[in-house]
Amino acid sequence: MFDAGQVLDALQAVKDPEIPALSIVELGLVARLEVDGDAVRVALTPTFAGCPAVAVMRAEAERQLRALGAAEVVVEITFDPPWDSDRISDEGRRKLKAFGLAPPWRHNGAADLLQLLVADCPYCGSGDTRLESAFGPTLCRAIYYCDTCRQSFEQFKPV
Repeated sequence: MFDAGQVLDALQAVKDPEIPALSIVELGLVARLEVDGDAVRVALTPTFAGCPAVAVMRAEAERQLRALGAAEVVVEITFDPPWDSDRISDEGRRKLKAFGLAPPWRHNGAADLLQLLVADCPYCGSGDTRLESAFGPTLCRAIYYCDTCRQSFEQFKPV
């Protein structure tokens, strides 16, 4: 027998393969969690529809929950509620910055395309940055340039 806290602890070991410094818990991908005896049901909300990492994260979540001792494991993918970048935990935001990705601004449910124009450099902290491309190496990232330290960097998109 285990509780929801133990399940969340086990899911901390599941990393996003595109941002391996963060767990799916820190990214706010765990939308729902139910524990009934030795059965666990988890609903994951991907950051973007079509995210190529979803299958890997789902399989790893199942593996971690079985290792915890769950006899019955269901990990489903849902878009209800839809994920938004405000779900990233404070610890997740710190880890994004340490990883070299600017964390998205908190928008409190009012995301705006203009937010893409603003990103603080994760290396020097300067706001003297500019958007180079809204299309980064993954769906969830945009590319910026810092005029202060002259570094290119990526920001996790505010959505």
